[in-house]
Amino acid sequence: MSSDDATDVGDLMQHWSMTADRFLTHAARWHGRRDVVTREVDGSISRSNFAAIERRARLLSAALLAHGVRRGDRVATLAMNTARHVEAWFGIIGIGAVCHTLNPRLFEEQLAYIANHARDRWLLADPQFAPLVAKLRAQVPSLERVVYLCGPEARPSGDPDYETLIAGHGTEVRWGDFDEHLPAALCYTSGTTGHPKGVLYSHRSQVLHTLMGLSAEVFALTAADTALLAVPMFHANAWGLPFAVAAAGARTVLPGPKLDPASLYELLESERVTFSGAVPTVWQLMIEYLRANRLRLTTLKRVLIGGSACPEALMRALADEQGVEVVHAWGMTELSPIGTISWRPTPEVAAQGPEVRLAYNLKQGRVPFGVDMKITDDEGRRLAEDGVRSGHLKVAGPAVLRRYFGESADALDAEGYFDTGDIGTIDAEGYLQITDRAKDVIKSGGEWISSVEIENLAAGHPKALMAAVIAVPHPKWRERPLLVVKLKPGVEATAEEFLGFLEGKIAGWWMPDAVVFVAEMPLGATGKLDKKRLRVQFPAFPGA
Repeated sequence: MSSDDATDVGDLMQHWSMTADRFLTHAARWHGRRDVVTREVDGSISRSNFAAIERRARLLSAALLAHGVRRGDRVATLAMNTARHVEAWFGIIGIGAVCHTLNPRLFEEQLAYIANHARDRWLLADPQFAPLVAKLRAQVPSLERVVYLCGPEARPSGDPDYETLIAGHGTEVRWGDFDEHLPAALCYTSGTTGHPKGVLYSHRSQVLHTLMGLSAEVFALTAADTALLAVPMFHANAWGLPFAVAAAGARTVLPGPKLDPASLYELLESERVTFSGAVPTVWQLMIEYLRANRLRLTTLKRVLIGGSACPEALMRALADEQGVEVVHAWGMTELSPIGTISWRPTPEVAAQGPEVRLAYNLKQGRVPFGVDMKITDDEGRRLAEDGVRSGHLKVAGPAVLRRYFGESADALDAEGYFDTGDIGTIDAEGYLQITDRAKDVIKSGGEWISSVEIENLAAGHPKALMAAVIAVPHPKWRERPLLVVKLKPGVEATAEEFLGFLEGKIAGWWMPDAVVFVAEMPLGATGKLDKKRLRVQFPAFPGA
């Protein structure tokens, strides 16, 4: 065998450590003049670009190092989507510290628990959250310093402001000079059952997840796009979009704290946005706003919808009324969060026509490269992927959690798969259909009823703004479904109207035993329906 045979000499490629700071250095060098537009906390519009954001992020890195922040230290943020928050992300992770995004929509007790569990040393916060910060710092002894993401004129207390902190420092800071397996970011689950749990993302997992998201079947972002990041940066790292826009060099719009339909519409139109993403409730409210004001989205081409299943009525409204394609996604914090995508159909699905394509788009979709999945029975045995048998959904991949932060045991089965807590089917085309969360599944007379399917159909009623289905105890069948509906403004409806609307669309034994109408639907900290609160509100059928 020849001495120069490649099999004898090992890896001849460069070692290029996959650290997440590289996204911003790439954007600054090759897309440096690309706009980054922010609606500030005070409502004003500011404009920056990737080159300026990288320079300022390095100033923050230098300031953090000068004040003793080191690799592995947790630096928390309590902020909305702004350019300063993006600078904070990269300034923290560039030096090997851990960016811990706190969700300001959580209860004070939950935030205190999370910050204590993470042992956060610093907190960078929007000034609007000063009252909450004052409460937290008294309960979190590890918290050494609070910095407000503003200038000195807007500083709400005696704590330093961001602009003063970074002033006087240089930009000659070495980023990414460490192992790619070191932690970059920390996100906690919403804690719908028990205490929230921490998911610690590595630099390597963040890079691989971003490359997955940039593929043509997922975000498909390019430098020709203008992306409005409506997913909060404290929610599963804004689905990886802040890294993806930097990698692609896409023009970026950050909406700050104003996420109401009128404010978002203004930005979508004035900044000529082509791509955006948010949970279904954001787009449901947007459609109602557009209808009420007879408005159109003139530049938006596609929206990423995740967090919960996209109702058929919403998908049709976006496509038929606004000409917007829905990129239907499923994932979770533990997956970084991309799990499956349903958007561009396989050739076999596309050949069956638009209605079949829509039916598949309503499913949660297929895995991109970098994710694998299976369904199992209660004993962990694999089930057939026939689109009929439902079971526990389990996933594996380099951006999937192995172990929760602070815990000693891996959260994987014998084959190395993580149990998502979802129940679903996988069909012959490889499409995942989530039928329920394990904790939300309705078991009636020994058979499962899909609350997701019923509520998606009910949401299509012309008088419905939102719909949810929960299990209520039943003396004979163990559990039966209750349909909870929030009506559109100014309309009235009866239970019979909704039950009649469902007639023929679901099996007879799936039909809800009752329908109740509520003035407000409880939403969780990430904007999703909070079924836990609904179950507390309706522990029994009305009149029982």
